[in-house]
Amino acid sequence: MTLQPPGSARLVLADNVVHLDPAPAVFEAMLEGWRRQQSARFMKTSTIDPRLRLIRRVKDFTGLYPWQWTPAEGEAFIDHLRSGDDPRALSTLRGYEVTIGLFLEFLLDSRYGWARVCDERFGEAPQPIFHEGNSIAHKVDFEGDPRRRPLTYDEVQALFDAADARPSRISERGVKGALNAARDAAVLKTIYAFGLRRTETAKLDLVDLRRNPKAPQFDRFGSVMVRYGKSSKGAPPKRRTVLLVPEMDWIVDVLDGWLTDLRPRFSPGKHPALWVNERAGRLSPRSINEAFVATNRAAGLDDRLDVHCLRHSAVTHWTEFGYPPRFVQEQVGHSHAATTAIYAGVSNEYRNQLLAAALKSRLGTDWDVTA
Repeated sequence: MTLQPPGSARLVLADNVVHLDPAPAVFEAMLEGWRRQQSARFMKTSTIDPRLRLIRRVKDFTGLYPWQWTPAEGEAFIDHLRSGDDPRALSTLRGYEVTIGLFLEFLLDSRYGWARVCDERFGEAPQPIFHEGNSIAHKVDFEGDPRRRPLTYDEVQALFDAADARPSRISERGVKGALNAARDAAVLKTIYAFGLRRTETAKLDLVDLRRNPKAPQFDRFGSVMVRYGKSSKGAPPKRRTVLLVPEMDWIVDVLDGWLTDLRPRFSPGKHPALWVNERAGRLSPRSINEAFVATNRAAGLDDRLDVHCLRHSAVTHWTEFGYPPRFVQEQVGHSHAATTAIYAGVSNEYRNQLLAAALKSRLGTDWDVTA
């Protein structure tokens, strides 16, 4: 007996069942088969579900089933999404093309038998709809929103000043939220000081705050153990330890104040989370986003900045502090140095200082960085 792989047509489609309308039944079975195949690879539900929704969107847009799709349908779908009042970003559309291509590769894989089922029942078989001639070419390393950038030192200071001022301003209005605002200020400062992602920050527990034997002056805040780092497809979350650098030692007082004064006022009981909400539950990544937006608005900064820009800022400022590229890469948990380089947006002043140092080393003369 030949074992069938997860997601194969024989495992999903019921034998000896005649459907009055077979096309919708086969389509739903295809999606279930693809879900099983991805689940067998230990892919997350948060990855699988959006992929399935995308395939349904293509089906609804074209009015056709996957075995009826041609390159023309794929091109029309992408053209529709890149036009109108809210066009999708290039990187988003490339991701859609990749996802649709993966689904069709699954259908065309002879081990799963879907192409044979389509040919037998409908006289048509799936085909690739994106190819070299109609798919988005990957020409540059970074295609993200150019508005996402590191904050300058002055912008960081303005943001944190606004964060510190929000609790008293909320209290003056006689409304609730001052305690939450004080917590939000500590959260945003922690993200910047350790270069964290918002989800990593939300999932920190009290036990993740660690001493660094090499830097006892930082007490219990010498390092942060990130146990829920961004994972690769089908892999568990990546772990890393982020060390507190001397230039960010001000975060010691911030975290100490949070743990000794502010956090107990939320009555968290035995909840393990470092950051808790007013219902004594774990603070969510969405709440962190909202905290940044409110603080950024209060500071009067560019409203196109987002909370991830604080991570970009940490990478940039660590680099400008003189830490080696490999150290910075390990701090933020990037697999490739090129990714870390994309995050860094060092100032012209810093670049001029490097140039001046290089000229002095080679020529033995100083170079005026203000020239």
